[in-house]
Amino acid sequence: MTVDDRTRCPWAVDSDGSRLYTDYHDLEWGQPLHGRDELFERLCLEAFQSGLSWITILRKREAFRKAFDGFATEAVAAYTDADIERLLGDAGIVRNRAKIEAVIGNARAVLDLSGTDLDTLLWSFAPPRRARRLDRVGDVPAVTPESTAMARELKRRGFRFVGPTTAYALMQATGMVDDHLASCWVEPGL
Repeated sequence: MTVDDRTRCPWAVDSDGSRLYTDYHDLEWGQPLHGRDELFERLCLEAFQSGLSWITILRKREAFRKAFDGFATEAVAAYTDADIERLLGDAGIVRNRAKIEAVIGNARAVLDLSGTDLDTLLWSFAPPRRARRLDRVGDVPAVTPESTAMARELKRRGFRFVGPTTAYALMQATGMVDDHLASCWVEPGL
């Protein structure tokens, strides 16, 4: 799809003219992301997206950041039942008790990682780069052996709401894989 004379992946054009998807595609999606709290945020947002459209999460991202203390892992790990009730009352976010509780539990799991840190753990599942980009959206997988292994290891370490599909979406969003199509103008992250 083209916007401003640039060819992009077909999903990257906003139907409402907002440029939210377009800017996310151009500036973030598929670019390598590192840092514990940065990756924790993306992990949380991907979990909240489960069963919803990504545009819903993008529209609510700033509200999520405000509600979850900027996804500062220590802060979220210290949340209590009162925080859960506060979050369930926040109309700016997705108010799903199981997902909210999973985010808090996942923050605690991040702090409990032994022998590694979240950045190293997640990036250890990044597959080798493809020799060339794929030509069609239909060629892009939803699950890979690497995302299945990542999900299995995260679950083993106490993480929730991170299945193989969510793990692969995280890999795409954070540049562990480059799923921009061959025709897309965005340069692969290094």
